[in-house]
Amino acid sequence: MALQAWFMQESDDDQRLPHHKNPPESVSLEQLADLGVLYWHLDPDKYENDPELDKIRRARGYSYMDLLDLCPEKVENYEQKLKNFYTEHIHADEEIRYCLKGSGYFDVRDKDDHWIRILIKAGDLIVLPAGIYHRFTLDTNNYIKLMRLFVGEPIWTPFNRPQEDHPARKEYMKSMAEEVGLPVAAN
Repeated sequence: MALQAWFMQESDDDQRLPHHKNPPESVSLEQLADLGVLYWHLDPDKYENDPELDKIRRARGYSYMDLLDLCPEKVENYEQKLKNFYTEHIHADEEIRYCLKGSGYFDVRDKDDHWIRILIKAGDLIVLPAGIYHRFTLDTNNYIKLMRLFVGEPIWTPFNRPQEDHPARKEYMKSMAEEVGLPVAAN
């Protein structure tokens, strides 16, 4: 099953709602790839012993992995954490998330600064490039189990917008100006 993404309707309603425009405007994997967003669909039931996941990890240098259950029952200060995740930010490194159970939304900014909402469900592995403005929230099911992957030691430092002078943002903007889209690898 392919990843679902669409341009968002700006709204102050519950962040966990889909926020489709009327009429809806879908976003393709190719459009996401043009922003540097990568995607694979894997079998989440075999994440502990998946040759395809191992191949991706080796090829991209993802040496660190941990698991996160994100729901009100398992996360202290859940509402505050969700609010923090939903604050627009960048990272100095890629953000790699593999959804094992549940669902949620990653929102990314396109080249014209419009929000694109990406629904991730079990089996979706997504890579957001360093320097892209993004945010995360759960959907109304209020549950997601994620595998977090990193190159080397994990760094979770978010740099809230504006960050136009941050080296990762500058590098990202430079890559966008060169109009070099990254290839999509979807299964």
